[in-house]
Amino acid sequence: MEPLVDTVVIGAGIAGLSAAWELQRRGLTVSVLERTPRAGGVILSERFDGWVIDGGPDSLLVQKPAGVALCHELGLGDRLHPTLTPRTAYVLRGGRLHPIVEGSFLGFPLSARALATSSLFTWPGKLRMGLEVLVPRRTDNEDEALGAFVARRFGREAAEYLADPLLAGIHAGDADRLSARALFPRLVAAESRHGSVLRAFRTVRGPASPDGAFVSLPGGIGELTDRLEAALMPGTLRLSTPVTRLHHDGAFVVSTDAESIRAKAVIAAVPAYAAAALLGELSPDASRLCAEVPYASTATVALGYRRSQVSHPLSGTGFVVPRRERCPILAGTWVSSKWPGRAPDGCVLLRAFVGGGRDPEGFARPDEELVSVAHDALARVLHISGPPLFSRLYRWERRSPQFEVGHLDRMAAIERHLAAVPGLFVAGSGFRSIGIPDCVADAREAAARAAAHTAASVPARS
Repeated sequence: MEPLVDTVVIGAGIAGLSAAWELQRRGLTVSVLERTPRAGGVILSERFDGWVIDGGPDSLLVQKPAGVALCHELGLGDRLHPTLTPRTAYVLRGGRLHPIVEGSFLGFPLSARALATSSLFTWPGKLRMGLEVLVPRRTDNEDEALGAFVARRFGREAAEYLADPLLAGIHAGDADRLSARALFPRLVAAESRHGSVLRAFRTVRGPASPDGAFVSLPGGIGELTDRLEAALMPGTLRLSTPVTRLHHDGAFVVSTDAESIRAKAVIAAVPAYAAAALLGELSPDASRLCAEVPYASTATVALGYRRSQVSHPLSGTGFVVPRRERCPILAGTWVSSKWPGRAPDGCVLLRAFVGGGRDPEGFARPDEELVSVAHDALARVLHISGPPLFSRLYRWERRSPQFEVGHLDRMAAIERHLAAVPGLFVAGSGFRSIGIPDCVADAREAAARAAAHTAASVPARS
């Protein structure tokens, strides 16, 4: 007899684990099926010999509270800590690092003083940015590429040195393809409501938080997924268990190589292309649309050095690299200047990022070459002498969804098709959310909808 559970969650990244936790809190039975040998998805933390390395994301955005709230629920609240000061981030231009000045929002200087004192922009570029308040607002509701939005409102220089490396760089994407409406709706809403982005954020800006915008955990963000995994009931999570078929026969039937599980509801918390493979029998149209979501591949290179090897003061959090600089990395993070306890005394931990939507060839390099490219790029900018004490390479193939122009329309169509299959839901970063807090919130909302469907459904045939 096939076992029956209230909900099967497919995928054990942060979205899948969060959905399972929410279902468990509601008293429902749940099985989580993960095709790989470990849970956590792109969240991966290594700890050895006094080093703490995040191979993927390393922080939670405080402004979006779902991630922090989950930490508190799991008893991790008192372990959260803010970034070290100063929290200055830099942009590479002309081979030099230029600080993003205080009084900026998403890199855009809000005050005349902040704009005037910035060394990142030329005076013509500063003048064009300051004239943003005079640029007429757009009157149609068509989606627009992020780079086009910033160039239209702030000028080409802002697009090249902010939109490209900073805003698109957060998502490992190409500013000329990513959707402004999907990824930065506050910018679009500011223009629509106030006629000017600068005017809008000068009006609503409050005092900066003394604790900064991000928090992390002493053992890396992997502490969160470790705690989630431990909080699930024994037997809930099954690793190395790929789903081979998903269909419906009075109930959802989720098949693996070893067995089939019947469920009243299913949450596919997997990349959109993986969801496409699962949904083919139940919703061919939703499957086709999921397959259209593009993904980029990235690599994170972690490098440890003695402090005496690095001439740069490393005062701040790191830097981003515009495409025009023709540098082989997308960004560099000064991890041990950003978070306490990440490197032994007398040492520093750095990370470099390679690949992404604007440099797919970069990801394709062999492992040794990727590490060498990252070290050489950091050495040029930070004046590093000698080889690293160690290196770690983390490859994330097709793990960065690209919310390109039209993504919100595609997502609305997916939702319409899934509505015709009651009890079937998708969650995670390829659909409505990017970043840990959004994925947590989206997954818990999907779990709430699955719970509501389960409560309303008749007992499934066993």
